[in-house]
Amino acid sequence: MTASTGNPARTRTGRPSGGPALARRRRATERAIAGLLLAATGVSVLTTVGIVLVLVFETFEFFREVSLWEFFTGTVWAPLFSPRHFGVLPLVGGTLLVAAIAIIVAMPLGLIIAIYLAEYAGQRTRSTVKPFLEILAGIPTVVFGFFALTFVTPNLIQPLIPGTNVFNALSAGIVVGLMVLPMVATISEDAMAAVPRALREAAHGLGATKLEVALRVVVPAALSGIIASFILAMSRAVGETMAVAIAGGSTPVLTIDPTQSIQTMTGYIAQVSLGDTPQNSLEFKTIFAVGMTLFVMTLVLNIVSQMFVRRYRNVYQ
Repeated sequence: MTASTGNPARTRTGRPSGGPALARRRRATERAIAGLLLAATGVSVLTTVGIVLVLVFETFEFFREVSLWEFFTGTVWAPLFSPRHFGVLPLVGGTLLVAAIAIIVAMPLGLIIAIYLAEYAGQRTRSTVKPFLEILAGIPTVVFGFFALTFVTPNLIQPLIPGTNVFNALSAGIVVGLMVLPMVATISEDAMAAVPRALREAAHGLGATKLEVALRVVVPAALSGIIASFILAMSRAVGETMAVAIAGGSTPVLTIDPTQSIQTMTGYIAQVSLGDTPQNSLEFKTIFAVGMTLFVMTLVLNIVSQMFVRRYRNVYQ
């Protein structure tokens, strides 16, 4: 017997389907959600565009008064003193020195942790270690800076290398390496976990040991993700501010000696933006020129990372 035409249509669960009215409400709700998501995306895009436009405009104003050649080839940075010098190389050198030390610390440790978590650790161990990595990633950077200044330098570096400055690039690089360590370990472990199990089983079937499988099969298969983690960690280290400002010092010198005090680009920006430098002055505009240089450096690193991922991620699929 068929149902009477006066009853509403029912779904398989016995609930009224609502008919065209409910469908219209659903479509309206979905359009509202889509509009909200589009607005959120637009805010992020507009914010990024606004930041870039401000950097470009203020940098252009700076280079109307300072030679572009002097800025990128000069080896003396002293915009706040007389006579003024605007060679950014000491800041770039200090930034790259700290970032290089950080990568030397984070790259092997992060890769070892990733191999252990992906190939050796059990589920209980993995569920214990990963939260510790997340806690390490969540520690404020200013804490790392004071940790370097009050523990790493006096207790680890100065006893081993007498004559090391209290503020030095080595201490700053070590703590920045610890900061980016979770990024290297997590991304690399995710890349290794995505390697098909069939590759591991085939290697074991040929008589390979667990270590040989990890180093000669899994790591090469996950190489794109591992390299991407290194480059992203490098980008993160280049942009670090408080830890290097506290531990590295504020001496803009062009040196490769990690025991000496240096100044990074982010450290200089923090120093000037929080100081007594008058706004709209040439000295104040230097932070935009330095910021644009830093922005281009990190953008290039991110582009290189994406290129590696796109080129190699399908090789072992």
